Amino acid sequence: MKKILIQLDTDPQPSVFDRVVAVDAGVDEIFSYGGVNPENVTELVHGAMFTRSPHDLKYTAIFVGGSDVKAGEALLHKVQSLYFGPIRVSALLDSNGSNTTAAAAVRTAARHLELGGSRAVVLGGTGPVGHRVAEILASRDVEVTVTSRTLERARETCEIIHEKHPKARLIPAVPHGGDFSGLMDGCQILVAAGAASVQFLKEEQWDSIPSLRVAIDLNAVPPTGLEGIGVTDKAKERGHVACYGAIGVGGTKMKVHRAAVEALFEQNDHILNTAEVFAIAERIG
Repeated sequence: MKKILIQLDTDPQPSVFDRVVAVDAGVDEIFSYGGVNPENVTELVHGAMFTRSPHDLKYTAIFVGGSDVKAGEALLHKVQSLYFGPIRVSALLDSNGSNTTAAAAVRTAARHLELGGSRAVVLGGTGPVGHRVAEILASRDVEVTVTSRTLERARETCEIIHEKHPKARLIPAVPHGGDFSGLMDGCQILVAAGAASVQFLKEEQWDSIPSLRVAIDLNAVPPTGLEGIGVTDKAKERGHVACYGAIGVGGTKMKVHRAAVEALFEQNDHILNTAEVFAIAERIG
């Protein structure tokens, strides 16, 4: 029986990127729909649920994508609400590549040090990717400083993560007058996950952190978030620091993305969100 992936994209035009990855992951047929929202998705989900026997529903799956992560989360919630009993199909949320990118970034850091008991700073930690990087790190017993332009947003993100992980050690923070240096004491993992063209730290600022072991910049648009890290850097040694740029993490991100799509067809009741996608990243190494 053919594997069918139903691509529900919240943007007007369904992502070509996500379709190509699906093909590379072995999907036989891709049904792509743009402009999907909770109000118009019901018939699309019913079409997935009621066309195959419960035994064969594992060969149909849903991919929720688009550039708006909050819209994707709302759409996934609606999709799940339409399921009942064994009549359901697996679904993956990866709006704006947020889950697969975050999972790849944390998996990359874990190659260089033991996560548990370490300390991390996530710059731009309230954005789609930064939020998920912070969530994954916190779930692995990392003390995480979550930065934002406002303390209110940083606190809100920390509270959301706490709801999922009550034992998470999270510190909401904002730079003082644009100076992040006071937030870096004891930092071993530094991840820049801000918006395109936003530079957080000059090279001498992050390069002089004595405790730092891994620096990851997920911005591919110049200027990069961490000055001095190239977009293609991959485990580039700068003294005691292993440096990665966006493309340097990209290879792992693509492996995680393909593996997550493949996992959708193992059974018909997988819901792959942040934690589940990182578990896949851990399995593939």
